[in-house]
Amino acid sequence: MSTISVALCERLADVHATAGRRFVAAPVFGRPDAAAKGKLFIVAAGTPDVVGACMPLFDAMGQKTIPIGEVPQTANLVKLSGNFLIASVLEALGEAMALVRKAGIDPHRYFELLTATLFTDPVFTNYGGLIANARFQPAGFAAPLGEKDIRLALAAAETLRVPMPLASLVHDRLQTLIARGGEQLDWSALGQLAAHDAGLR
Repeated sequence: MSTISVALCERLADVHATAGRRFVAAPVFGRPDAAAKGKLFIVAAGTPDVVGACMPLFDAMGQKTIPIGEVPQTANLVKLSGNFLIASVLEALGEAMALVRKAGIDPHRYFELLTATLFTDPVFTNYGGLIANARFQPAGFAAPLGEKDIRLALAAAETLRVPMPLASLVHDRLQTLIARGGEQLDWSALGQLAAHDAGLR
């Protein structure tokens, strides 16, 4: 259920098959508070009988399980691609917030406008609030974990020969955040990095 590389998941599937064991990859979407409430979204991949055998466990941990295919590593690729999308939103939100703040606009009002009109989904409402309030600790998902996931997404993209220029940019931004002392910060501190680049406190 960990967010691991596609290559590692493939190796685990092979080792389990060689040992005569069944294997399902089932990474999750959801921050620690969602996990505590049993509200995770679980992406499961493996043969239908094995996924079916795991469903009582998944039902106890999550609000929804989405079977994505029979090849286990596809679940890890989907998870990594989802985290790439979240990181891209974080970078975009951070840049937009820095822009309006530099113009003297209240970031809380801006956040309220965004989440009441164009961007009402949880990624924007949850992370946008963290950026508007500059609340990056305690980290629900620390910046080094985000950097790792984007690095793994880029590795999968290289194997599949898929250019991902935005992922490369976001990876560099996360590395910059970490290099500037952000190891303990939530990955939404990309917003703090954008503000710093704009000369804002």
